[in-house]
Amino acid sequence: MEENQMSLICGLPDDIALSCLARVPRKYHAVLKCVSKRWREFVCSDELYDYRRMHSLSETWIYALCCDKYGKIWFYVVDPNESQRRWKCVPGLPARALNKMGMGFEVLGKKVYLLGGGGWLEATNEAFCYDVSRNSWTQVASLSTARYDSACQVYDGKIYAIGGLASTSNDPYSWDIFYPRTNSWEFHSNDCAVPEVEDCVVLDGKIYIRCQASASTMSSPFYAVVYEPSSGMWQRADADMVSGWQGPAIVVDGTLYVLDQSSGTKLMMWQKDKREWVVVKRLSTLLTKPPCQLAAIGKKLFIVGRGLSTVVLDTSQTGSVEGAMVGTSIPGLITADKVLNCKCQTL
Repeated sequence: MEENQMSLICGLPDDIALSCLARVPRKYHAVLKCVSKRWREFVCSDELYDYRRMHSLSETWIYALCCDKYGKIWFYVVDPNESQRRWKCVPGLPARALNKMGMGFEVLGKKVYLLGGGGWLEATNEAFCYDVSRNSWTQVASLSTARYDSACQVYDGKIYAIGGLASTSNDPYSWDIFYPRTNSWEFHSNDCAVPEVEDCVVLDGKIYIRCQASASTMSSPFYAVVYEPSSGMWQRADADMVSGWQGPAIVVDGTLYVLDQSSGTKLMMWQKDKREWVVVKRLSTLLTKPPCQLAAIGKKLFIVGRGLSTVVLDTSQTGSVEGAMVGTSIPGLITADKVLNCKCQTL
């Protein structure tokens, strides 16, 4: 009998075998792939991915894009549920991405995407993706135009790559939408779109983009615009919200948090009902090692600093008393690599 026609587990119907194998922890999937070709294809299949997601068996890992002191790009991963948590280097980063700054970094489904980047003068429209189940990199459809430091977010199963400065860009006031099923990008342009992006976040079905303002036109060095994908409308963001958006932002359980690193390190929370920012935690810079990036799994917030030194805070402990959040940590590397971005991926 051909190997791909054999049962997954001898003597068991495949639906029962699927239920058994889906419960094997993610960290052992590399071992499962060594059993046979049939198991390897099964572990990498959408069938297993969908089953684990539908039955609440999925596990979330954090991926980080870093830059060392020589300007080389590195790719790391950590399993936050491991008893001895530590960051591990993911080998095989495409050669053309090893020295590219300003790449868009986003996760969609089982894949991690690197988009554009390279520098103001030599920005490209190249796009690469890493399949976490196959542990392999491939090149995907190129962006419609070169983008450097674009705002990248996932909304409704699609990737939005907005703005991004580049001398080779066809239109800086534009954005691309990636459709994974067809491996294609759709180009859009609007004068309200912004090229100089500092940060972005999805909140209440809208993409908020923090931008660098022109010194000659604005009193504040930053402002923000809002794009609503469902309607295609652009507008200016709430001025009170923007006033406290002074660092990397993330949404946890519908609440917007910002890590303010302008003077020390403060975790801020935006209270929509009161239209004000409150300090929920002050952190020592010796602990956070700024500049930091943020990631979140459930109600846990991960503050990832230089050398991937990571502080974990439980936002469910957020109350009226500042400093009430419970925290743990994940040891970093021996080097002081700068964290460019970090994203969570669930498998």
